[in-house]
Order: sequence, then C-alpha cells, then structure tokens
Amino acid sequence: MTENTQMSDYSLSSFVDRTKNRDRGQGVFELETDRMLEVNLNGAIWTKMGSMVGYRGNVKFTREGVLSQGVGNLLKKAMSGEGAKLTRAEGQGSVFLADKGKKVTLLDLNNEAIYINGNDILAFEDRITNTIEMMKKFGAMLSGGLFNVRLEGTGLIAMTTHYDPVTLQVTSGNPVTTDPNATVAWSGNLQPKFKKDMSFKTFLGRGSGESIQMEFDGDGFVVIQPYEEVVLAEGQS
Repeated sequence: MTENTQMSDYSLSSFVDRTKNRDRGQGVFELETDRMLEVNLNGAIWTKMGSMVGYRGNVKFTREGVLSQGVGNLLKKAMSGEGAKLTRAEGQGSVFLADKGKKVTLLDLNNEAIYINGNDILAFEDRITNTIEMMKKFGAMLSGGLFNVRLEGTGLIAMTTHYDPVTLQVTSGNPVTTDPNATVAWSGNLQPKFKKDMSFKTFLGRGSGESIQMEFDGDGFVVIQPYEEVVLAEGQS
C-alpha cells in the first residue's frame, strides 16, 4: 500500500463518507449506530428530555405539559426526578437521539405492556400509553428513584442500557432476584417485591449492613444490565 493510499484513508472526504447518515430503510425508528437512534418523523413521538442531539426538517419540540396525564401522574412526576421527563417531537423530518453513549434497543409492542426504568426510556411512538407507577415497599430507599413507567399498546419503543442487556426468564415458583440499580425493564404482567438482604460489601467493611433487592415471581422476564446506574433526583449532585 502506497503512502498516498494510506493518507487517503484518513482524508476529510473519506471520514465524511464513512460516518455520514444513511437511510437504512428500517421505518420510523432506525438504529443509525448501536448508540444513536434516528427517528423518521411524520407526526409525533415522545422522547426523553435532553436526548435530542440533532435534527433536520420542520420539527417542533414541546416539553410534556404538567397536566397532560392527569393530577395523579403530575404528583408522581414531581417526585420522580429526571427519569420520567418527556419531550414531544412533532412534525416532519429526521430526529437523532442518544443518551450518554448508552446502547439503544428497539422493541415493537403488539398490544403488549412492559415496565421500563424511567431513566432508560429513550423514545416511544405517540400511540403508546405511558403511565408512571409507584414502586411499593422500600421504594424510597432505592438509589434509582421511586417510579417506573408502564408502556402499553401497539408501537415502537427505544430503551437504553449501559453495554449489552441480558434478559432473564421468570417462571412461577422459580423467582429471579436483581439489583434495582442494574434492573432496566420487566414484562407488564410482573409486579416485583422488595426485600432486604445482607450486602457482600458488608463483609468487606464497605456497606451499611443491608441492601435492597427486587424479586420477580410469576411468568415473564426481567432485563438487567452489567452496570449499577444510580440516578439522582433533580437538584441533587
């Protein structure tokens, strides 16, 4: 390989050609890369607030109205921090979304429901119903927040994870226990219970003596990630 050929591999035109946006013909939601979502917008979608990194076309962005889902959801949103805040993107064009370099996974619901940690929702179609639900016992002790979001209906959802997600099957009588800060999503028919247990860190002198765990029992699945994501409420640092 000649020196000129080597140099051309790093030329500006070569860089632009390698990284330019391409129409992959995947529909409304396209994975531009495994960490960036392109939305081919012709109507409206909901996105995580702050996730838009670029767009073209005639697109209007509106923060979700505080009363758009009723007083009950308003009160939950006031307590749930940043993880449940949404922006409505409406119009025609292309919208590019990303969240701190996290990996993007697409889900196509067919009259189905799934719970997703509010901080791990990237986008969903306007026809999907979203409801913030309070986690029950020990919820206030979870670093990741007090609420998760139930998404239900028919349409596309984009969720994010740190690195590759792993799905664990749950069967009745054979429960699965997870770390709340590593738990991303679970099937809509499951209701986790919370339990206290001794933390391994306790034996190393670094823990407070107890940890909170989520226990899933029934028939369904739970999605975890190889990362403990601690989400701070708005105003905390």
